[in-house]
Amino acid sequence: MSAKPDLKIVLCSPRGFCAGVVRAIDTVERALDKYGAPVYVRHEIVHNKYVVDGLKKKGAIFVEELAEIPENTTAPVVFSAHGVPKSVPADAQSRNLFSLDATCPLVTKVHREAAIHFKRGREIFLIGHSHHPEVVGTLGQLPVGAVTLIETAEDAKTINPKDPNNLAFVTQTTLSIDDTAEIVALLKERFPNINGPHKEDICYATTNRQLAVKKVAPVVDALIVVGAPNSSNSQRLREVAEREGCRIAVLAQRATDIDWTKFGNIASLGITAGASAPEVIVEEIMDAFAERYTLHVETVSAAEENEFFPLPRQVRPEAAAE
Repeated sequence: MSAKPDLKIVLCSPRGFCAGVVRAIDTVERALDKYGAPVYVRHEIVHNKYVVDGLKKKGAIFVEELAEIPENTTAPVVFSAHGVPKSVPADAQSRNLFSLDATCPLVTKVHREAAIHFKRGREIFLIGHSHHPEVVGTLGQLPVGAVTLIETAEDAKTINPKDPNNLAFVTQTTLSIDDTAEIVALLKERFPNINGPHKEDICYATTNRQLAVKKVAPVVDALIVVGAPNSSNSQRLREVAEREGCRIAVLAQRATDIDWTKFGNIASLGITAGASAPEVIVEEIMDAFAERYTLHVETVSAAEENEFFPLPRQVRPEAAAE
C-alpha cells in the first residue's frame, strides 16, 4: 500500500458559528425543551441544511409564511436570525400566535438605524442583495418606497435621489467588506452630506471571517468554505478567496459535495466556515481529506471573538424561576 501524500491544512480562525447564529439555534432548542414539539420556525432559522435538518428531527417545523401554521395553535413560532418585515409580528399578534424573535441583534440595529433616518425625513439607501431574507426584513420595517436598494457600484453611480442633501444609508450585515466599501465611497463622493451608521453595519463575524480568508487564501493551493449556497456570508468568503488569488475556491455543505477531481494535485488547503456552518462539518471534511492525505494542520487567526447575545426573555433559563 503506497503512502498517502502530505497535505498542509490551514484552518481559518475565526470560522463557523457567530453569536447571532448561536442565539437563534439556542432559541429553537430551548423552545422545544420548554414547550415541547412542535415549534414552528418562519424561514430557515439559519442558512444551513445540517442545522435545519437537525432541528426538524427534534420537532421544529419550518414554514415560509405564517399562513402555513394551523389556526388556534398554542405552539411557539420563532422568527429567524435574518429578521422579518414588521407585517410578520403584526400578523402573528392578530392571530394570537406565541412568537419568539430570534433576529440577530446586529440586524435589529440596522432596523433601528433605518427607522431613525425615516423619522428624520431622510431618503434611505439600503446596500444589499435583493430577495435575501435580511434585506426583505429591513425593507419591510418602513413604508413601501421609503428605502431604495443599492446592489452594485453601478447602482451607486446612477441613483438619483429626490434631495441629495437629505440622505442616509444602511447595509446588509453579511456583505463583502471590499464591495461595500467601494459602494459607500461612491455614495459619499456623489453625496458628501449622506448620513451613515456610527459603527459599520457589516457585522463583526462577517468582517473577521473575511479577514482570516484574506490571510490564508494567498498561501494555499485551494480553499473550501463550509456553507450553504443561499448563505450570503459564505458566498462572500468564497469570493474573497478568489480575489486574493486562490485558484480553487469552492463552497461545500458536506464532505459529499467535494469534487475530488479539483483537489488531486494540491499540497496545501485552506478551510473556513460561514457564520451559520457548524464545526462538526469542518471536522467531517477534514476526515474526508485524511482518508486521502497525511494531514499537517495549522491555524491562522485574524481576530479573537467573545461576543454573546442573550436569548429572548421567554426562553432564558431564569424565566422559569420568575
